Amino acid sequence: QVQLVESGGGLVQAGGSLRLSCTPSGRTLRNYGRAWFRQAPGEEREFVAAISWNGDYTYYEDSVKGRFTISRDSAKNEVYLLMNSLKPEDTAVYYCAAQLLGLGSRTSSEYNYWGRGTQVTVSS
Repeated sequence: QVQLVESGGGLVQAGGSLRLSCTPSGRTLRNYGRAWFRQAPGEEREFVAAISWNGDYTYYEDSVKGRFTISRDSAKNEVYLLMNSLKPEDTAVYYCAAQLLGLGSRTSSEYNYWGRGTQVTVSS
């Protein structure tokens, strides 16, 4: 019924910035928490950032706190991840996820919808 579509990935140098966007396809998502996860080749998918369904709470993985910012645009039904001061270890495929009435869980299995991912590569 619903798929999430990510965009904004690319190749950047260390210290650079990227802004990822996520838009649902199929229908508007109402009352869904939104999150970003990432996965490097051969590694397990890990939590990056989340925003609660009402936008009141945000959460970040320790390694990105202070560098990444998750936000949303309710009118456009989009969620964003602004990534500043990128490091090579940030290199991964970034996935957008949505959870009904989500409060910002860092557990991937709790999310209802996922995107196909967008590649972020940070060079040294």
